[in-house]
Amino acid sequence: MTNATAPVWEAKRTDETRGIENLLRAKFERVDAYRYNSASIRVRVIDPRFEGLPQEKRDAMIEPYLEQLPERTQADIMNLFAFTPSELEQTPGSFREYMLNTEFEHPSPSML
Repeated sequence: MTNATAPVWEAKRTDETRGIENLLRAKFERVDAYRYNSASIRVRVIDPRFEGLPQEKRDAMIEPYLEQLPERTQADIMNLFAFTPSELEQTPGSFREYMLNTEFEHPSPSML
């Protein structure tokens, strides 16, 4: 018997965020998305092809697919996190990477 519990953010998934995950999973290794609050969706994409690329290029690889989503959904995506698997498996290379993934995994309380 295991005592493993699901991350808090998993309970925040909706049909809309599952649609985002399904769309992006066709192109990227791992995708997680959840609705943070009524006005904000967070998306995390993990793919080895991001290795060595700056954030702008990573975003540029993802954005054409996000443009296929309904405009309202696109407008609600406030956070797009793009990581390589190695960035999450080892000690983060920067405090920024650590904080971004920590905030995704353990969302701070929303003001809305």
